[in-house]
Amino acid sequence: MEFMTGVNQKDTLEISEILAGDLEGKTVKVRGAVHTIRDMGDVAFIVLRKREGLMQCVYEAGVSAFDLKDVKEAATVEVKGVVGKEDRAPNGFEVRIQTISILSEPAEAMPLQISKWKLNTSLEAKLNNRAVSLRNVRERAKFKIQEAVVKGFRDFLYKEGFTEIHTPKIGAKGAEGGANIFKLEYFHRPAILEQSPQFYKQMMVGVFDRVFETAPVFRAEKHNTKRHLNEYTSLDFEMGYIDSFEDIMAMETGFLQYTVNLLKTEYAKELNILKIELPNVDQIPCVRFDEAKQKVSEKYNRQIRNPYDLEPEEEHLIGQYFKEECGADFVFVTHYPSKKRPFYAMDDPADETYTLSFDLLFKGMEITTGGQRIHDYQMLLDKIEKRGMTTEGMDHYLSAFKFGMPPHGGLGIGLERLTMQLIGEENVRETTLFPRDLSRLEP
Repeated sequence: MEFMTGVNQKDTLEISEILAGDLEGKTVKVRGAVHTIRDMGDVAFIVLRKREGLMQCVYEAGVSAFDLKDVKEAATVEVKGVVGKEDRAPNGFEVRIQTISILSEPAEAMPLQISKWKLNTSLEAKLNNRAVSLRNVRERAKFKIQEAVVKGFRDFLYKEGFTEIHTPKIGAKGAEGGANIFKLEYFHRPAILEQSPQFYKQMMVGVFDRVFETAPVFRAEKHNTKRHLNEYTSLDFEMGYIDSFEDIMAMETGFLQYTVNLLKTEYAKELNILKIELPNVDQIPCVRFDEAKQKVSEKYNRQIRNPYDLEPEEEHLIGQYFKEECGADFVFVTHYPSKKRPFYAMDDPADETYTLSFDLLFKGMEITTGGQRIHDYQMLLDKIEKRGMTTEGMDHYLSAFKFGMPPHGGLGIGLERLTMQLIGEENVRETTLFPRDLSRLEP
């Protein structure tokens, strides 16, 4: 009988282990995928792609004990060789190959030239060949940046006393209402794909006080724009015992500050690959919804056409305004009209045509919606009745309020949009691993 006693220790090394050790002139073993081969005649550079980046290995005729013709791009290999300093190589070293073992070989030629610094192909081609296109160094770096955003969100909220939860994505009723709901049959009963974890995270405030989730949400919107997806990842949190909705905005500001610092300290390589200039998040300006529309109208001579919502062009101009006036990349737009917010949004006691809510714009694009929620049971019922809604399917949600809830609020952040704006891409599909939109269900 055999027993597992923990992680198996390997005799193959990673890039960081070679950099950390005094290994110059020492023989090591490494594994990776052949990213590219540059044949110079008697010498060839076999560049391996590993989880930490690229590693240069050197084939020397008469020294390396194998035939270079046996090695193909995209093969996975194990290399044994001697570490040597080489300032021109990635990470400042190379491995001079003694032997190479082929672990696997590609069945076909690569559909894209992933070894190019930038993929000179269409977005459609990249998405159609997603498993291959993501092997490109720059494409892969985008999703390391996205990893940093999620890591920053999680680590910061853990530090602030939040509990991570996992809520169902199949439900009986949508939290947001409206027509943008994917409907499905659930064992001969009607069901929907959740538009948001809103109901569940509010219910859990009554249990844990502060909760968060990173999970997919689904919107059956017939958009075909550069900023919309039908399935995206939402970074959600909800917190109780707040004094005002400004506590929510302050918490998001703290998350952004933490994440920017994390990117600087732990993701400098990816920032350099993508030439990312991080935004200044020391302080973020706040402006009321109606004031923002007025400022943009006056400065850019733009007529206000919709008094109840921000059009994409207005969002862009608000971002431009605060960049020009304050040097700010982010701006909180507060007090959205009540008629454009869900029933659970707390109305402003000073003027109930507005809500104690906000959007966060980043470089002129909305990446966050949040605000204070109604926590009083009767007030919720009154708002539902006032809107001509029914409580059908909301019994479990409402029961949390029937038995007492603290003042609370929260937000949802679109992960792919936030990543897109950080990186400076123009299409949200560039920062989505496997996008789902009107026309795409595969891969």
